[in-house]
Amino acid sequence: MIQLDFYGTLVAASLVLLLGRGLVTRIGFLRSYNIPEPVAGGLVVAVLLLILRAFDIEVRFDTSLQTPLMLAFFATIGLSADLASLKKGGRIVGIFLLAVIGLLVVQNAMGIGLATLLGLDPLMGLLTGSITLAGGHGTGAAWGAVFSEKYGLASASELALASATFGLVLGGLIGGPVARLLIKRVQVPGCSPQQAPRLPRGFEQPNKERSITPFSFVETLALIAVSLLAGNLLNGLLHGTAFELPTFVCVLFVGVVLRNSLSALGLYQVFEREVSVLGNVSLSLFLAIALMSLKLWDLAALALPIFIILAVQALVMALFAIFVTFRVMGSNYDAAVLAAGHCGFGLGATPTAIANMQAVTQRYGPSQIAFLVVPMVGAFFIDIVNVIVIKLYLTLPFFAAV
Repeated sequence: MIQLDFYGTLVAASLVLLLGRGLVTRIGFLRSYNIPEPVAGGLVVAVLLLILRAFDIEVRFDTSLQTPLMLAFFATIGLSADLASLKKGGRIVGIFLLAVIGLLVVQNAMGIGLATLLGLDPLMGLLTGSITLAGGHGTGAAWGAVFSEKYGLASASELALASATFGLVLGGLIGGPVARLLIKRVQVPGCSPQQAPRLPRGFEQPNKERSITPFSFVETLALIAVSLLAGNLLNGLLHGTAFELPTFVCVLFVGVVLRNSLSALGLYQVFEREVSVLGNVSLSLFLAIALMSLKLWDLAALALPIFIILAVQALVMALFAIFVTFRVMGSNYDAAVLAAGHCGFGLGATPTAIANMQAVTQRYGPSQIAFLVVPMVGAFFIDIVNVIVIKLYLTLPFFAAV
């Protein structure tokens, strides 16, 4: 076994990003289908590690940096959230949230239905539904423990983590192709002479040049650090109460309050370009570590019926994004980018959604609406509504009898 320490893991993550950039630059298929660079590089490394494992060589990474990077990313999302702009897009946020809720209901109905048809416990259908796909590893692990302790479902936690891993992979793979299909139907911004080109903001085009000074960097780093500290303290205060939320939601919330409070008091204006640079660095490294440390053998260990359910869920996500999300959001370029983002957090996680949208906007042009709506809904509202939807399903008669 090869154990990489903190520094070795950081080097490996950096090389994964460089590998992903090289693959996307040189392979037309990856570029055409808008596959995010961390996903391309991370999956190649994960496959190589799977091959090495066949020869009894296992590589383990120090993932202690993964959670701070994820929280730093969500802190920058909060610091980028201008409530005045969010207020202007309130109706759009509401419509997108309804589409998201619709998917949660469909995912659980599909999971339970397929599990029943395949002769499995309906609880397994819930675990392969919105719990792990929209909820991710954290939500999956939490509910897996509940299903094991309260309902006696064997190996619930292992099943939840494997399902969440499957969703993370597929969420990063189908978003780009879905957007590519939809963009063929719409007018891309900047292609019409009557339209003035829109300038990219925030996370829309991460490779755009941004002027940064050492002092401004320290200021922004301080804001992120305060968001992390206060977010963790808030999470500790809410722990065990009816208002308990995941840590990243608390960090994002603190970032929103901090940015808008400083602005309202006239004390400080957040340097959005710099926030987006630090956020993109955190996002890229987080995804690289998450994907290169995937244990693909956990997916191979999934029983065939569970794999069938998850494969159908991925297909349902793609169809939902094409026929529901895209249409209700206006059937335009912004709607296509939103559909790509929905695939990301509908199957995986908000960072995957952002990576999907960046891959699209980097090629076709900015979408300010998408980068306003998806982070707020995907990082904040979805965890709240997902818990409500899951608990409503658990009140169904055949679950009460379990």
